[in-house]
Amino acid sequence: MIRQLNVYDAAMRRIKAVFDYFDYVYVSFSGGKDSGVLLNLCIEYIRRSAPDRKLGVFHMDYEAQYRQTTEYVQRTLERNSDILEVFHCCVPFKVVTCTSMHQSYWRPWEEDKRSLWVRERPEGCYTADDFDFFSDELWDYDFQLLFAPWLRKKKGCRRVCCLVGIRTQESFNRWRAIHSDKNYKRLGSYRWTHRIGNDIFNAYPLYDWKTSDIWTANGKFGWDYNHLYDLFHQAGVPVARQRVASPFISEAMSSLKVYRAIDPDTWGRMVGRVNGVNFSSIYGGSTAMGWKSIKCPEGFSWKDYMYFLLDTLPGPVRQNYMDKLEVSMRFWRNRGGCLSSEVIEKLRKAGVEFTIGAETAYRTEKTPVKMEYIDDIDIAEFREIPTYKRMCICILKNDHVCKYMGFALTKSEKERKDKVMEKYKLLNNGKI
Repeated sequence: MIRQLNVYDAAMRRIKAVFDYFDYVYVSFSGGKDSGVLLNLCIEYIRRSAPDRKLGVFHMDYEAQYRQTTEYVQRTLERNSDILEVFHCCVPFKVVTCTSMHQSYWRPWEEDKRSLWVRERPEGCYTADDFDFFSDELWDYDFQLLFAPWLRKKKGCRRVCCLVGIRTQESFNRWRAIHSDKNYKRLGSYRWTHRIGNDIFNAYPLYDWKTSDIWTANGKFGWDYNHLYDLFHQAGVPVARQRVASPFISEAMSSLKVYRAIDPDTWGRMVGRVNGVNFSSIYGGSTAMGWKSIKCPEGFSWKDYMYFLLDTLPGPVRQNYMDKLEVSMRFWRNRGGCLSSEVIEKLRKAGVEFTIGAETAYRTEKTPVKMEYIDDIDIAEFREIPTYKRMCICILKNDHVCKYMGFALTKSEKERKDKVMEKYKLLNNGKI
């Protein structure tokens, strides 16, 4: 009889496989519940099975965060300093913000805004001067990508793996990241790994854990955790909204106001740090920022309303949305989006004009559909259809990257990404 492993035993087997294959292993540690459990699992493994190994810890410090998170990170790293090599990064990369119509990003630890910092940098942290690949054009996700080859070069090793505490229960995108075969190369048969460069991999040992497993592990093994979650619970914040990530992204808007109750000192500094924070905390869960159902003003079509909203914005911000819209319209007109047969039938019944494409480059059983933007459509799959209403919602949400629309990269964004990837390849090949 084959014994089925529980999630703890399965995770420990995966961690062992990683340490057996890779020369250097590090954990991406945010201070959240998932990365905290992953870090504790790795610490346990090293102390029990690999006392001669060191574990790297990569912590991207976003400056504006709950005091409890800062304390937990410091506590955890100091307690295990004998086996941890800490890369505590306080770098002024670009970070998306959805709190302002005028500001699409902000920079933590920006030197010329030092008087406005939410808190001082911790001693011994890594700054922009420590990374030869850093530039003012880097976003936080670019920095994360370039860190791995920089670390491999620094350590002088061949195979490097970053352990990331994501779980498929959290979102469909995370489920797809593990189970989709598109564009991913694995380490052997391990579906929970992704190759991101030559001999550089990400691994997700907790991918099949549930939220209840996370808290069961903390309780059973007596592990320390971020006590911010206790305060979230006492404040009535739903489990799905208990976030420790950057507070200014779209997913965090509805709970931004919780800062005022949980950590008023930090909140007072945050108000003066990023444009629109106080307004977002008040209206982040209301129609004022597009979070709930919105109505088209009387006498307007959604297209008219979109142009009205665009006319209220500063020139560069307005142009950003127009560039996104142009890319999306060209995509639907020339290539087409992939829709299910059920959605296609709903379009027919609604009288929407479209044409069926012959084939698609995507691995899907859905059918490519070419069409022009329409004003609105009342179907459950609203977010799959190109409508001006969706664009209005992006503008009202200050969604500068148009994540809600699922837009493709604009030409300028693609050029920037290509430059980052080129630098990544040079780092990866040891040429810089």
